[in-house]
Amino acid sequence: MQTKKTHVKRGDTVFVTTGKDRNKTGKLLKVDAGKNGVIVEGVNVVKRHNRARGNQPGGIVEKEALIHLSNVMLFCAKCQKPVRSKISVLEDGKKVRICKKCGESFDN
Repeated sequence: MQTKKTHVKRGDTVFVTTGKDRNKTGKLLKVDAGKNGVIVEGVNVVKRHNRARGNQPGGIVEKEALIHLSNVMLFCAKCQKPVRSKISVLEDGKKVRICKKCGESFDN
């Protein structure tokens, strides 16, 4: 099965462009390419009611929910702005993502 390509990877810092958490930045915890969604740390926090199971207590738990992939942009640490990225090929043939504004690489 072929995987879908995304413009972000786990561990990137992203900027949320729309929704109730607009203009917030956070670290990417998970990318779900099948659902076209991402989970960002501290953004889109929802409450879930959990039933007690065995020795785990029940209660209300807050956790992050999916945000659509089109609603996040890469955040450049050098520019301090959300930016678009392009893919460039290095001399050794490795592909890296580069900031379109300043040329800083996102892949170390």
